[in-house]
Amino acid sequence: MGAEVNNKTYSREQRTRYRQRLLENLDRFAGYLSTASFADTASIGLELELNLTNQDFSPALRNAAVLEQIADPAFQTEIGAFNIEMNHPALAVGGSGLRELEDSLRMQLNRADARAAEVKTEILMTGILPTLRPNLLENKEWLSAGKRYAALNTSVLQARGEDVHIDLRGEESLAFYAKNIAPEAACTSVQLHLEVSPEDFAPAWNAAQIIAAPQIALAANSPIFMEHILWHETRVELFKQAIDTRPPEMRNQGVRPRVWFGERWITSIFDLFEENVRYFPALLPELSRSSGGSTPAGAPLLPELRLHNGTVYRWNRPIYDPGEHTPNLRLENRVLPAGPTVLDVVANAAFFYGMVQHLRTAERPLWTRLAFKSAADNFLSCARNGLEATVYWPGIGEIPVAELVIRHLVPQAALGLRELGVDQELIERYLDVIRERARTEQNGASWQISYLRRLESEGMERRAALAELTRKYWENMHSNAPVHEWPVD
Repeated sequence: MGAEVNNKTYSREQRTRYRQRLLENLDRFAGYLSTASFADTASIGLELELNLTNQDFSPALRNAAVLEQIADPAFQTEIGAFNIEMNHPALAVGGSGLRELEDSLRMQLNRADARAAEVKTEILMTGILPTLRPNLLENKEWLSAGKRYAALNTSVLQARGEDVHIDLRGEESLAFYAKNIAPEAACTSVQLHLEVSPEDFAPAWNAAQIIAAPQIALAANSPIFMEHILWHETRVELFKQAIDTRPPEMRNQGVRPRVWFGERWITSIFDLFEENVRYFPALLPELSRSSGGSTPAGAPLLPELRLHNGTVYRWNRPIYDPGEHTPNLRLENRVLPAGPTVLDVVANAAFFYGMVQHLRTAERPLWTRLAFKSAADNFLSCARNGLEATVYWPGIGEIPVAELVIRHLVPQAALGLRELGVDQELIERYLDVIRERARTEQNGASWQISYLRRLESEGMERRAALAELTRKYWENMHSNAPVHEWPVD
C-alpha cells in the first residue's frame, strides 16, 4: 500500500520545501552509494494484490471488514475498497526456496479465503476483475480508508486540472471520463522483489527490462475491463491512463507519464532515482521530521526520496531500504498481473528470477545489442496481444513470442536457476508450466476471451456471461491446475 501520510492536501510552501528536501536526499544518497556496504543475501520476495467479490462475484467494497477478519499484518489495504494486498516475507531462492514460496502462498491464501468467507466475501487472483461495471466509478465508497489514498487522488486530479480520460482500444473500444482515479483500483498485480548489490543493480534492471515483454505475454490475465474485451493485458494501459497527471497538451509536448517503462539502459541505480527527481513533480509532498536521520547502522533514512520513488510507477522499480541493521537495494518487478493460480504465480516468478540471473551474468549483455525503444515496443506489443504477439530479439530478428519462449528463453531460464542453486526437480516443475503455457498459447487472458466467446455463442448476454466466467475462473483457481490446462468447453 505504500507509506501512510499525514495530509490529504498540501500547501505551496510544503511543496517548495519538499523539493528542496528531495534534492538534499538525492545528494546524500549519491554519497552513501559510493561508500556503503549493503546486504548481500540475494533474497527474493513477493507482494500479491487480490480482488474481493460478493458471492455473486460482483466487487465487494469491504476490505476493512475482510482485513479485520483475517487479522494478519501480512495483509493490508490497497487503494480500492474491493482490493487487499498480501506481503510475503523474503526467502532464499536456492534449494527448495521456490517450493517453500508456493506452499506458503497457498497456506496463507487458503486461510485468508476461509476468514473472508465468514463475512460473505470471496478472494480472487486476476489482473482485472471481469465483473467490474461502470456504476463502480460513481460509488463514493470505492476508495479505501487512509489519507494516502485520498491525497493521491486529490494530487492527480489537481495536476491534471480535469477529469481522468480513459481511452482503451483493443478488440473492442472503451472511452469515458472518470471523476477520480478509481479505474486504477481495477489493476491488481504480483510484484516480485530481488535483492541486489549496487554493482549488480544496473545489469539486473537492464535484464528485467528486456524480459518484460515475454513476461507479460506469458502471464497476461487482464483482457476485460468494464464489460469490454480490450488488450490481453489491459492493466498496462489502464494503469498508465488512470493515474496520468498530464493533460493532453503536456502529453503532446512529450512530458513523461508517471507509469513509465523508461527511455534508456542504465549504468547505476542512481540513474533511476535521479530521473525520478528530475522529471516528476511530487504527488505526496509529505515533509518528515527525520529527513537528515540515519539508522543505528548509519544508513540514511531519506524519507522524502523514498516516498517520491513510490509515486513514480516504473514497471521495474528501484528500491532503497535503510533497514534496521543492514541497508539493502531491491529490484521490484511490477510487470505481472495477479493469478490465475498459485502454481502459475510461482512459475512466473521462477521464469523471472532465472532469466534475470542468466542475462545479467552473460559475457556479452543482451542490452548492448538491442535498442531500448525495441524493448519498449516489444513490451507494448505483448501487452496488447499476449502469446499471439511477435517481438524483435537480438540475434534472431522478428519471432513469435511463444516460439521465442519455447526455443530460447526456457532453456536460458533453466541455466539461470541452476546458477542460483535451485533444485533441479523444481526447475523442471515450474519451467514445464511456462513451456506448456507457451506451447498451448493459453494464459489467463486467452482463456477468459475464449470462455466468454463460448458463453456468448450459446446465447448468454454479456453481463450474465461475465458473471459466469468469473465463477468458473474462481472454481479453476481453487483447483490449482495451471491455466494452460483449464478447459474452454
